Amino acid sequence: MNQNSSGKCVAVVGATGLVGRVMAKVLAEREFPVAEFIPVASARSVGTEVEFKGDHYKVIGMEEAIAMIPDIALFSAGGGTSKEWAPKFAEVGTTVIDNSSAWRMEEGIPLVVPEVNGDSLSSKDRIIANPNCSTIQLVVALQPLHQRYGLERVIVSTYQSVTGTGKQAVDQLRRERAGQSVEDPAYPHQIDMNCLPHCDVFEDSGYTREEMKLQRETRKIMGIADLPLTATAVRVPVQGGHSESVNLTFREDFEIDELRELLGKSPGIKVVDDPASNSYPMPRDAEHQDWVYVGRIRRDDSFRNSLNLWIVSDNLRKGAATNAVQIAELLGRKFG
Repeated sequence: MNQNSSGKCVAVVGATGLVGRVMAKVLAEREFPVAEFIPVASARSVGTEVEFKGDHYKVIGMEEAIAMIPDIALFSAGGGTSKEWAPKFAEVGTTVIDNSSAWRMEEGIPLVVPEVNGDSLSSKDRIIANPNCSTIQLVVALQPLHQRYGLERVIVSTYQSVTGTGKQAVDQLRRERAGQSVEDPAYPHQIDMNCLPHCDVFEDSGYTREEMKLQRETRKIMGIADLPLTATAVRVPVQGGHSESVNLTFREDFEIDELRELLGKSPGIKVVDDPASNSYPMPRDAEHQDWVYVGRIRRDDSFRNSLNLWIVSDNLRKGAATNAVQIAELLGRKFG
């Protein structure tokens, strides 16, 4: 381990990918105490360079990174890679914070959004799961409302940007928008000027994996094993930022002004909600920001104790990289 008193040895696994690059950027922006930065990627990327805090670092492979015994490894390299390599990092004492779906529902692995269940972390955790992007922004908004009014049911429809799929999808959107042919599309249909009513593969139930992630992960993070939650996840021709239309039913009734004030005071949330001036959250405003934006706050008059919300966040930042770095920050505050 290469560490000094002023910082940690931090590896970013998947450093050349969309999320990996944002992880490095967020570490720098938030002034995370990095004594040594280790960019890690697959064999085909070894030897290439990535930037961190104005300096360029050569990408190394997994075995070499493990031998350096980093304090923290931020993983964003896919579920298969994580299943194979995260335990090997953990075996040498590295704390892995994994952005893939590989460990999220694993028994004994904490699934963490610091504003919601940061107290679930212990000093013995060596693999910590970072939730799905659409789940993170949802639970940040749900938690304070549940604590005050008691959730009974959640209905969510997502409007998810192409960066949630990756570079191949971004390239498809850009080429389609420019009127160019796409030789290797990420989606089975055109995405420009279109909406695709699924963000992942379909399960036998007719729901997609993305929709079931929203249900299963929200239950685990919030500690409500039987929370009634149903989702429809939609891919839209937006480059960055996920949006969600959310309908909530509570055990207790509420006053809109009190509820809006509660959200505005809750960690990680910025309320943008002034219909008179057409002020509401939009993905283009959330892009490159770390907030979970909430607006269109209004009572659902069709059912008792029910509410409609519109939630927007940058899926590469709070939905992935920033949440992972916040977990690392929380570990530092709690355990040094």
